[in-house]
Amino acid sequence: MKLLSIAQLMETSDVGFGTSGARGLVERMTDEICYAYAMAFLQHLEQVRGTSRDTPVAISGDLRPSTERILTACAAAIRDRRHPLVHTGRIASPAIAHYGLMKHIPTLMVTGSHIPDDRNGIKFNHAEGEILKEDEAQIRIQQVELPDERFTPEGFLATPEPLPPVQREAEEEYIRRYLAFFPPNCLSGRRIGLYEHSTVLRDTLHRILSELGAEVVRLGRSDRFIPVDTEAIRPEDVKLAREWASQQSLDCIVSADGDGDRPLISDEHGEWLRGDVAGILCARYLHAHTVVTPVSSNTAVELCEWFPQVIRTQIGSPYVITAMNEAVSEGKQPVVGYEANGGFLTASDIERDGRRLSALPTRDATLVILAILELAREKGCTISQLLKDLPHRFTTSDRIRAFPTARSHAKLEWLNPTDEKIARQRIQTVFGDHLGEVASIDTTDGLRITFDNGEVVHLRPSGNAPELRCYNEADSPERAEALRAFCMEILGSWKEER
Repeated sequence: MKLLSIAQLMETSDVGFGTSGARGLVERMTDEICYAYAMAFLQHLEQVRGTSRDTPVAISGDLRPSTERILTACAAAIRDRRHPLVHTGRIASPAIAHYGLMKHIPTLMVTGSHIPDDRNGIKFNHAEGEILKEDEAQIRIQQVELPDERFTPEGFLATPEPLPPVQREAEEEYIRRYLAFFPPNCLSGRRIGLYEHSTVLRDTLHRILSELGAEVVRLGRSDRFIPVDTEAIRPEDVKLAREWASQQSLDCIVSADGDGDRPLISDEHGEWLRGDVAGILCARYLHAHTVVTPVSSNTAVELCEWFPQVIRTQIGSPYVITAMNEAVSEGKQPVVGYEANGGFLTASDIERDGRRLSALPTRDATLVILAILELAREKGCTISQLLKDLPHRFTTSDRIRAFPTARSHAKLEWLNPTDEKIARQRIQTVFGDHLGEVASIDTTDGLRITFDNGEVVHLRPSGNAPELRCYNEADSPERAEALRAFCMEILGSWKEER
């Protein structure tokens, strides 16, 4: 029997443990490591959250080639811990999270979300929703026993057991959730393009759209995993959407990332909406009182004055969820949240016209897509016309890949030392020719610089990949794009430094 310290494993395995779970290169995510993380999660639930051994644990995964193996390793831990195992198949992250909330059971989703398929990950949910930072701290201190006979010397299962038959209840309940809340046939007369690529949500979303009355045109289905990132949309996806909209006479195009928790929705011209703009429109449709969103999101959410309260947080769903929970405890209703990637969360049950949508405090793509379509129908306008009601604030984002996290932090610390005078001088030296004087510096998450002209440069190391991300905001899409290009030149030069 081998005893593993999870804290030590997190330091040595190169499989990072952060927001909602573990993530790393597939070649580093051995069965032994995946088993250990799943076992530590279960031990934490039993020790701290009082989960009994007879409580089922539901699992699902995305469409990456490595998902089946990692699911099998996690299932081995669940079986060894003697929890009943529920296999829900390949369904979206919000679908299995919804199932866990409905059944009051923990769930586990194997997915790398939007990142390339040389990486994968494991998301963990307790019976009340996503694990939060306090759960992560408790999982970190776990000690896990690994049976010698379970693993080969290379760290893989010696005799992997097949997963049990798929139970479809989780997917069906997720579909029913939206069919019960949105009016019957509300999408009748709509011609909607569904960019299927390799998102695990593709067939589920097709059913929902079709059953609400839409004519759905299926586009771009792929048997190969495609890393669609809703915060940094690939140029080929921008081109595809414009071509499809022009050729197919579509009202919009919809899609999602790999695990279906981040939406993509275009207007009738095939122009993709930014996730933080889509979040504002979704919150408007739901008549939200309190909106929680990270500091990186578009400031139009405050400027539109549609919501009595807007709360800003660090980037990451655990921070958004914590702030939403605090707002609910203060009696605010309804409370919603969204991230810059478009993933939408609800902390309150929401009622409209006698129909009820239960709270789902995890990122979801489907709600955003349906809410924007229904908002346009109610207002009798196109999606592009909906955007005209918003203040003219435009955001762009991009990233430098293969930029080590430690180096990102070091560069930002150099740019923004503790001496504010020196910080302003350095920022002025790097950005001043294009952006002018510094108005304010925000270190809530990374380094967010607002200049006197109202333009924004926000630099932040990614929390789940070796990337340095850049977010920009300006008063026109052209200026926002120019800022993005300028900042990416600077970040590119940083990467080349020796």
